[in-house]
Amino acid sequence: MSSRPDTTATLAAGIDDVLVDFARLVGDTDAFTVVGHRTRDTVGGPVHPGTREIAAPSGVVDHDPAEMTVRVRAGTPVADLAALLASAGQRCALPDRGGTVGGAVAVGENHLEVHGRGRLRAAVLQVRYISAEGQVITGGGPTVKNVSGFDLPRLMCGALGTLGLIAEVTLRTNPIPAVQQWVRVAAPPIEVANTILRPGCVLYDGTNTHVLIEGHAPDVDASIRDLERLGASSTTDGPPELGPHRWSLPPAEALAPATHGHDTGASVAVAQVGTLFAARPQPPRSPDAASMEIGRRLRERFDPTGRLNPGRDPLVR
Repeated sequence: MSSRPDTTATLAAGIDDVLVDFARLVGDTDAFTVVGHRTRDTVGGPVHPGTREIAAPSGVVDHDPAEMTVRVRAGTPVADLAALLASAGQRCALPDRGGTVGGAVAVGENHLEVHGRGRLRAAVLQVRYISAEGQVITGGGPTVKNVSGFDLPRLMCGALGTLGLIAEVTLRTNPIPAVQQWVRVAAPPIEVANTILRPGCVLYDGTNTHVLIEGHAPDVDASIRDLERLGASSTTDGPPELGPHRWSLPPAEALAPATHGHDTGASVAVAQVGTLFAARPQPPRSPDAASMEIGRRLRERFDPTGRLNPGRDPLVR
């Protein structure tokens, strides 16, 4: 099999020369991994020694503020994209923890302000990736109304590059709120969430709920007054101190970490629904048999020779 992809087919599908050249570099023979800023190298385990490394192309291809979409290369630093969007009064769902756009999508981690920004998987409208055969593949569409068929963007989000090497994504953006204010209140998170309309973020430390209120100034002020009726409250400059490691847990366990015997490495662990922010990495978990079988079949279909990020496993977090 030739290491050169079918450039006629890829160009006819609207793929530009940058992605075609990237596909040629990947080829279709040896084991391969795309490296960015190495901020998430431990997620899912390390790649096998000797795996060839390369950086993905970078740069913002197109930003349409009116349509609230941005098309960006995978190697673009998340911070650079955030600065560009902020200059237009917009933001996106990518987490603000360093690294590249492609790396963030491959890991599938949500931003801390997930309630306001939306989940990353819902924000990835289109993905272009290099297949195990060295071809440029496009999944999804540049706008919500154009998306149909098999949902490749959501499948690639969180797959750690084991099903395809992400080269470019189109993301949904949303406006930066006029006012953002963090409030700490001595009340359970469910009461806070039921009191505030569309909070940007809700965190719980076992005693207090920390909530990000977003919107226009009069609405934010009204929400703060509503929270005061729930219990002792005060405005703060930001969220509470968070542990560097994100654990994935059932919501009941994440929101009550002190009562479930988790050794988080900190006296106080802060939780979001389904996520625990801890001082220590989450202990390895054995995925259930059904998930393992689904994962095996997917990798067999997308990467039958095992050349894409060998050694990494999306089911091991």
